[in-house]
Amino acid sequence: MAKAHIGQRALVTGASSGIGEAYAERLAGDGYDVVLVARRRERLERLAERLRRGGNVEVDVLPADLTDASALAQVEARIAGDESLALLVNNAGFAGYRPFAEIEPDAVDALVNVHVRAVARLTRAALPGLIRRGKGGVINVASLLAFSASIPPNPLPYRATYAGAKAFIVTFTQALAFEIDGTGVRVQVCLPGLVATEFHAVAGRDPSKMPPMMTADDVVAASLAAFARGEVTCIPGLDDVSLLDRLAEAQRAVIGSANRPALARRYQSGQTP
Repeated sequence: MAKAHIGQRALVTGASSGIGEAYAERLAGDGYDVVLVARRRERLERLAERLRRGGNVEVDVLPADLTDASALAQVEARIAGDESLALLVNNAGFAGYRPFAEIEPDAVDALVNVHVRAVARLTRAALPGLIRRGKGGVINVASLLAFSASIPPNPLPYRATYAGAKAFIVTFTQALAFEIDGTGVRVQVCLPGLVATEFHAVAGRDPSKMPPMMTADDVVAASLAAFARGEVTCIPGLDDVSLLDRLAEAQRAVIGSANRPALARRYQSGQTP
């Protein structure tokens, strides 16, 4: 089968393992040249060598810790200066599961830097060129935990910062899709559930005690199929997509009902606690 994306480049963050590695493998297989970004150079080099052996694609390794402002700036510069860039995949992330009152402040900063600052800054670096060229796009990997605020911990993990950051990615991407409508550029947010990667063990959870999990390859297959169809929100395991429509309708209803000058009746008693 002919490869459809020869001469186009994709940059994938968090490419050293798991979902990011699966994106890199699939995109290289589809003919994209790829730039691999992650902290662990050795893993990136091994992946790069494997991808080069697998086909006639260019593979560049760009080690970077996206919690570090100078490293982030280097990746931004690479993205902004690449006229062949067709796809940015913001996948880098980690869990940091801890009760919020106990989590280390540095871990809070790192979570926000990777899931919020890096996603926004790298997307901002990519969009002007993509819009100028009138094609391509950005895929931002979030998590089903972005929708989990109404569910208490146990069996779900303590996750206030992680879930909050992933919720940012959802809102950011969905709102951005309206801004770039008509430019020829697409954005997508992908919200996988449990995925069989090292993510859980690194987060201190025992994968053997967890429910069956989707493969990273299937997450990527769903994401890229959804991207080709122009779907802004991709939930790989969701069959009933009308649930997303109902969620959006509920959000609009809340805004429409609550955006008025009068206090809700329950707040009009004048009593203070």
